[in-house]
Amino acid sequence: MINLFLFCRAGYEKDCAAEIQEHAAAHDIGGFVKTNTNDAYVIFQCFQAGDAEILAKKISLDSLIFARQMFAAKALLKGLPEQDRISPIVEALAGIQYAGELRVETPDTNEAKELSNFCRKFTVPLRQALRKSGTLLDKENPKRPIIHVCFVGPGQAYVGLSLSNNSSPYFMGIPRLRVPADAPSRSTLKLDEAFIHFIPKEEHETRLSSGMRAVDLGACPGGWTYQLVRRGMFVAAVDNGAMDEKLMETGQVKHYQADGFRFEPPRKNITWLVCDMIEKPARVAELIEAWAINGWFKEAIFNLKLPMKTRYKEVSTILATMEEILKENGIKDFSIAAKHLYHDRDEVTVHLCLKPT
Repeated sequence: MINLFLFCRAGYEKDCAAEIQEHAAAHDIGGFVKTNTNDAYVIFQCFQAGDAEILAKKISLDSLIFARQMFAAKALLKGLPEQDRISPIVEALAGIQYAGELRVETPDTNEAKELSNFCRKFTVPLRQALRKSGTLLDKENPKRPIIHVCFVGPGQAYVGLSLSNNSSPYFMGIPRLRVPADAPSRSTLKLDEAFIHFIPKEEHETRLSSGMRAVDLGACPGGWTYQLVRRGMFVAAVDNGAMDEKLMETGQVKHYQADGFRFEPPRKNITWLVCDMIEKPARVAELIEAWAINGWFKEAIFNLKLPMKTRYKEVSTILATMEEILKENGIKDFSIAAKHLYHDRDEVTVHLCLKPT
């Protein structure tokens, strides 16, 4: 396969493109990007056939900030006939054997979503045909590669596969979450998705457990505090604004009417620090660095509000600087990960874990 297909948020194609070019170069694989603004996907076309599979294997999806999902793809199938779209797709996938799952998808745009009903109906007969040809196993197998068929327009699709151990578990890389009826704001989904993305499910009971202490900087009205409270944590909510009354009635929240940039926690046994303040990203990063150097938390999730231009460059610079500063201050064992999550808008969510030495 010669193409690497990457899903992203509409409007962030240039950032996704800049990122994949940098990663491909790091693996000495040449190619060029093909994309259009608001298409919600990027194609990295390799110079050599077979290099797309190498990239899909060697580049960790989690290491990419702006890509929600990726798969190695064949050349674009065009003009798929209405009377038989299945045969050309089966033929294009003939070199693949015993895949474990089929996903018929579209990019995340309003135009592409018009094809979603077709995709759902098309999945069943295509799955049957792929099983008959031996491309797909008779039963789903989560350990086998995933077949992707992404329709980018009527009669136009990219087909290929991703590896089960380097792929999003969700169609199009999008988790489907609902705003709880009693949540103070829709921003609550940002932290909910962040916990799902950054913390392995099997570790939720130990790393997101009842009784832990947390601090929410810029908490008002309490969307992020809500996610901490529902997991049984005790929260210091820091904001000059008013907090949601129902959250305060839980008895798990203490409201500090203070500036999040000047607040010092009276108790230092904090497991989680979270922050979604509207401020320049470099200033927020400096704040998190200061808390880390003081040893005031074990793990942090915070958002970096993005500039209109050079978003990938700025985020990369901030994260590299943070890593350097932490090391210079004697913090050696830590991990930093960042993702432009589905429920993010013009921001990137970062997870910093200070591992015990």
